[in-house]
Amino acid sequence: MIGTNYLFVLFLLIPLAVVRAQHCVWYGECGESPINEEMKYNCHYTGPPKPLPSKAGGEANALLKKLCPGYDYGERHLCCDVAQLRSLESNLATLHSVVGRCPACMFNMMNMFCELTCSPRQSHFMNATKFTPEAEPDKTNVVELQYYIGQTFANALFDSCKDVHYFDSKAMEIFCPGVKDCRPIDMFAESGHAPFPIQPILSDVPVSGFNPMNNKTFTCAEHLEDGLGPCSCQDCPDVCPKPVTPDLPPPWTIFGIDAMFVIMCISYVAFLFVFIATAVAAWRYRQTSDYGTMLDRNNPLSLKNNDNPDQVASRWEMLGERFENAMRLFFTAWGSFCVRRPLLVTLTTLVMVAAASLGLVHMHIITDPVELWSSPDSRARQEKDFFDSHFGPFFRIEHLIITTPLDSTFVLKSDKGPDVPFGAIFDKSVLQQVLDLQLEIEGLVAEYVGQNVTLKDICMSPLAPHNDNCAIFSVFNYFQNNPANLLDGFHKKFLKCTANPLGCLGTYGGPVFPHLALGGYDGQNYNNATALVIMFPVNNYHNDTVKLGRAKAWEEEFVRFLKSYSNPDLNIAFNAERSIEDEIDRQSHSDVSTIALSNGIMLMYISLALGHIHSLRRLLVDSKISLAIAGVLIVLTSVACSLGLFSYAGVPLTLIVIEVIPFLVLTVGVDNIFILVQAYQRDERREREELHEQIGRILGDVAPTMLLCSLSETVVFFLGSMSNIPAVRTFSMFSGLAIFINLLMQFSCFVSLLGLDVRRHEDNRLDIICCVKLPEDQGEKTDGFLFRFFKRKYAPFIREWVRPVVVATFVGLTFFSIAVVNKVEIGMDQRLAVPDDSHVLQYFNNLSMYLHAGPPVYFVVEEGLNYSSVEGQKTVCGGVGCSNNSLVMQIHSASRISDYTDIASTPVSWIDDYLDWVHPTSECCNVFTSTDAFCSSSVPNRYEQCVNCLESTARKIRPEGEDFMRFLPMFLSDIPTDRCPKGGSALYSAAVDLRPNNTGIGATHFMAYHTVLKDSPDFIHALRTARALADNITQAVGHKVFPYSVCYVFYEQYLTMARDTAASLCVSLLAIFVVSVVLLGFELLAAALVTLTIAMILLDMVGVMWLWGIGLNAVSLVNLVMSCGISVEFCGHVARAFSQSTRSTRVERAEEALAGMGTSVFTGITLAKFGGILVLAMSKSKIFQIFYFRMYLAIVLLGAAHGLVFLPVLLSYAGPSMNRAKRLAADRRRTRSTAPDTELAVTAAGESV
Repeated sequence: MIGTNYLFVLFLLIPLAVVRAQHCVWYGECGESPINEEMKYNCHYTGPPKPLPSKAGGEANALLKKLCPGYDYGERHLCCDVAQLRSLESNLATLHSVVGRCPACMFNMMNMFCELTCSPRQSHFMNATKFTPEAEPDKTNVVELQYYIGQTFANALFDSCKDVHYFDSKAMEIFCPGVKDCRPIDMFAESGHAPFPIQPILSDVPVSGFNPMNNKTFTCAEHLEDGLGPCSCQDCPDVCPKPVTPDLPPPWTIFGIDAMFVIMCISYVAFLFVFIATAVAAWRYRQTSDYGTMLDRNNPLSLKNNDNPDQVASRWEMLGERFENAMRLFFTAWGSFCVRRPLLVTLTTLVMVAAASLGLVHMHIITDPVELWSSPDSRARQEKDFFDSHFGPFFRIEHLIITTPLDSTFVLKSDKGPDVPFGAIFDKSVLQQVLDLQLEIEGLVAEYVGQNVTLKDICMSPLAPHNDNCAIFSVFNYFQNNPANLLDGFHKKFLKCTANPLGCLGTYGGPVFPHLALGGYDGQNYNNATALVIMFPVNNYHNDTVKLGRAKAWEEEFVRFLKSYSNPDLNIAFNAERSIEDEIDRQSHSDVSTIALSNGIMLMYISLALGHIHSLRRLLVDSKISLAIAGVLIVLTSVACSLGLFSYAGVPLTLIVIEVIPFLVLTVGVDNIFILVQAYQRDERREREELHEQIGRILGDVAPTMLLCSLSETVVFFLGSMSNIPAVRTFSMFSGLAIFINLLMQFSCFVSLLGLDVRRHEDNRLDIICCVKLPEDQGEKTDGFLFRFFKRKYAPFIREWVRPVVVATFVGLTFFSIAVVNKVEIGMDQRLAVPDDSHVLQYFNNLSMYLHAGPPVYFVVEEGLNYSSVEGQKTVCGGVGCSNNSLVMQIHSASRISDYTDIASTPVSWIDDYLDWVHPTSECCNVFTSTDAFCSSSVPNRYEQCVNCLESTARKIRPEGEDFMRFLPMFLSDIPTDRCPKGGSALYSAAVDLRPNNTGIGATHFMAYHTVLKDSPDFIHALRTARALADNITQAVGHKVFPYSVCYVFYEQYLTMARDTAASLCVSLLAIFVVSVVLLGFELLAAALVTLTIAMILLDMVGVMWLWGIGLNAVSLVNLVMSCGISVEFCGHVARAFSQSTRSTRVERAEEALAGMGTSVFTGITLAKFGGILVLAMSKSKIFQIFYFRMYLAIVLLGAAHGLVFLPVLLSYAGPSMNRAKRLAADRRRTRSTAPDTELAVTAAGESV
């Protein structure tokens, strides 16, 4: 009986359960929700589902079909009315703007919310737990609810949505704000836009009598039943081909050792073996055989040349001798004229110098880095000009990176997961101080041309004129930059805003992405940030000097304010757009004293070393201070002439020209001065020879060697002007002309002044104070100490065992330099461009230490792509139905291997957001039914006045043809709101270049971000990979696409720097060879040996750059070109003296050349520059310390070593045989010089140096 009663009770309960499964939890809308004022509570109702109202049946059925596709509840008895469907439509529209790009995710979301809102089986999985009375009688608000959801459904929905992108972040960050590792339960725990709290309960089995909702779901990789395809690769990794990181070439090694080192070591050992074996064999041969046979063959290893003086010279030798004799005769006559007519020559020179120097009034100095380092014809410059002309120039940035020395922490208690720690930078007192600082900066007032300039006058306001607030990227814009909003709930709102920046629009109407406003965090854990970043974008005005001047004036006030700002709780690193240019200019001015001191030391040395002082009593007679000053003035005036002439032609100057050219021309000019003066000091005036005849004869002897070096340098520098880098080209042009003018002035004005100084000396008058005359006492004429040292000690030392050691040592250095030539880093650390005490230096350090966002990179699609066609849209978009090789998809794929590509983010795509904005599910795109004009989502009662854009046409998915262009201007003018965050006015108004009258689309761009780029190799690699990516996109799209970033114009030069440097130096060496062949009297072998020695100097310079950590860049390229020219000074004089010598052996000829020219080279270049270079080490400028002191010192030391040690040894081994024609001519000149016929002696050329 008991069992029967139990079954009966159970039988009675079963219908009750069935009835319970069929009743509603709510129906209709009641009171307004205090949580969300725009939404209403649902009315509590436990009756059966109701049919849709007949009056609104058409609208209701359409809404149900639109919002809940595939749901057919029989006769459509539901637990919702039309008002609830409209609210659902609004909520789903907002949701669509976040995840609508992934059909599976959106379908699963719609499934969940449709069941929640309208399901006739609500009581199966919903439990209303709290109610409040409504004003209307018999109505109650549902204010809390339990929603029983299947764990399988929850997991599937979570997996389908977890990778969906939302702008440059993930949609899941919106659903799980502040949660580090989001889980399905965290996602459902966020009520979002619901008018009341909803408690999710996840289970796959019945709980407390409720059967969890466990509807069918779709994975992101599945096709939907309505035919929509899977989510795009951008939102669903399961449909993506796995990105393949290109294998980097492994280091080139042999037995685990750098291959270049191994190859060079083997080559060096082989060279030593061949060299030593040849030297030993030659020595043995000289000991055991008839050595005279060797001599007759002009063997390169011979010590004697048994040239027969009576043997007829070859035509080539005669040509060389005739050319040299013609030069000798011309310069002899010219020198004699200059000494005889000093006033005429000097006045003529002064007039010409004055005329040329007047061009300096037109002088224009370039300090703009773009103009300095980027050629107008370069690809990067043309792309920059294209970008500026179509989208406007990239804005100017005023940047602050703020940290704190405090170490306080704060832990936010969380009821949805683990507690969230915050660092000291988020201490409320620190935040208040930083906000006060920001507000002070906003209130700065500068003055420009008598007018006040504020930040609002110059800042970027993307929504102007509707919203003229400045775009300020800082965390305080999440709170409308209002100090009162910081008091309560800062940390909770901070987590929500960093998870969903579009839900916390700033005062300017746009989002503040956390990677732009925070620094020093890990992953996406913005709460771990250790730095606050504030950025003030300022409009750039390249073509409006007045507006640009106003912006620069405010920036100057900005820098002045922050330099004087002090707060013990804040460490501030800052930079204005003009800061680097200002600091470079300040550095140049601060180094004026260093340059002046360097030149002063050189002038003092020249004044003392140029004279040949015999005794202390005759110090002021034998000194040549006035002549030295005149020589230096000639050098400086030649520089002034070069600057003036090019200024006449409108060629602008650079700081490199002003700082480097005087040093360069002084090097060349001083050497020539020493050669000419010392040649006179060692010469004896012949019998019956007048002064003008003697100086003319001396000039005839030494002018060809001066011409050889100076002309070679002139040609080298003029060839260097073919460089694509404006700074290098300008330097080379000015240098070449200055050296050539200096040579002409030394051949004319200085020769005249030398004649005057000799007359003063012979008349025993004091130097400078010429009116004072000492008693007649010429003193004994003797050779100087250095000349005696070179002639008697040093030159004879370069013999026997010393020569092989010299060759082995120098060749070893060259092989070492070749081994490291590919290891010199290309580029220049931008921190070197500013002084050590610059505020920019701290900014650069903090930039690489704290920031997580590199520079933005824009992928620009040039005009001509048909966006109105579906095929055209598929080639660029990244959503559903787009090509896997589309522009957005390829950039997204590149961002997945950012360690290789340096692309950090998926691009912000205007076309994808436009297609989402115009989608029928979205509430954003509507038109007035009466006027067909744009109806904003903020229009009151828009359901009654407006209709969805695509519903107003025959198209339901994407706009095409005329519709595309009809709605696009609406999108670009739509101001983003919480309801419609993808309005394009803030982000995309400048991204699309519309044709006049909106008739079509011109160029467009898609913005992504690079990874943090810390040094030149990073920037160079980023540029290279971005261009490779753009080339792939161009090929796939079939339309021209290029990448643009504001930094590319500075780093493009480095892509070809190594090749350009090698080409420039090779062309320079070829020019030196050609000039040397002609001016050495067609001595091919001598010219080749000079060129080889200079090439070795250049290679050794590269080796020094590697050892000293000097990068290859435009500044070091200038120095390498300069070292190529200066090396001619070290080598050319010695080589010509060797070719002119008539001694019997190569060793003796090398000794004579070294004794005669070594002193002039050593005193005129090496010692003259050494003291001045050492002063450069005291400069505060890193550029001066590294690129001038270190490289100049290396140039002088390597040049002196090769020119005074290696080249004489090389000539003693492999120098050309004596030119028989020159020997015969020299014998004839010596005969004439001893003849009594004075006229013959005057007209003949002088003795070889």
